[in-house]
Amino acid sequence: MALGEFDIIERFFRGCGAPRADVVLGIGDDAALVTVPKGCELAVAVDTLVEGVHFPHTTAAADVAYKAVVVNLSDLAAMGAEPAWFTLALTLPAADEQWLEAFARGLSAAARTYGLQLVGGDTTRGPLTVTVQVAGHVPQGQALRRSGARAGDGVYVTGVLGDAALALEALKGTLDLDSAERDYLLARLNRPVARIGEGLRLRGIATAAIDISDGLAADLRHILDASGVGALLNLTELPHSAVFESYAGMTPLARLALSGGDDYELCFTIPASEEVRIAGLLADSGTIVTRIGVIEAQSGLRCRLADGSVLDVNNTGYEHFKRR
Repeated sequence: MALGEFDIIERFFRGCGAPRADVVLGIGDDAALVTVPKGCELAVAVDTLVEGVHFPHTTAAADVAYKAVVVNLSDLAAMGAEPAWFTLALTLPAADEQWLEAFARGLSAAARTYGLQLVGGDTTRGPLTVTVQVAGHVPQGQALRRSGARAGDGVYVTGVLGDAALALEALKGTLDLDSAERDYLLARLNRPVARIGEGLRLRGIATAAIDISDGLAADLRHILDASGVGALLNLTELPHSAVFESYAGMTPLARLALSGGDDYELCFTIPASEEVRIAGLLADSGTIVTRIGVIEAQSGLRCRLADGSVLDVNNTGYEHFKRR
């Protein structure tokens, strides 16, 4: 018997994620009811992933689900918010039970990892599209924003950059990877890490923050525009993995690191007076944190190359609806 919409919800999504005491009413009614902690503001983020646009047709269902959750959590991390609940709008070309079972496993794995409970959503028929909305909370007045960077602040990133973009190059068949390298890169593309703990530690210290989804250059530029400042990056300081570095002669690394996208690391700015403090706080998380530049009063984004020359960076990263 073919699965109907409500069969799909009951079989695959009811009880998904980590049960939470602050969920008054979850799946099964017209809307969910949740309790926001006293003295907190609600933080909400939503992203849509479309097959063939945000992920290749060959991507495993569990990976699609996992990434759909984490890309939203990355936005909450950039706000210094603690995640709590999420909803799912799933459009399917057909009710494929095997695909749905794998998708539900990936969804629940991501939700349990980050303490989320699925509280509602919708299912419909059409081209494969996954929309996840995540909600969390942050103490009133403590949310990280894009608009606080000031001249003299250091520019930092978590983790390493460019692996996801290199994975996409690998999927095109342009790189000669061994199995370990391929597995590593695909994991970085399909199973990113949301820097929730790092975002919480940055509250009250970072002057501005953003997650790197469309590429470092594009996302940092959002901070610069919102703050009315510019920045100078040291291209040689951008952090890369050993796998990324090993293909330096085969692909334009600077382009991938600056504009490749899908890193889901945090880019943030902090005053020089807080640099020692934040290094200690983030060291406890086990996350690599690298100072890659400085905020300047002069508008625009510039990069210092290995030979000391400085170039203006005009790349705007990935944009939907832009002609290519």
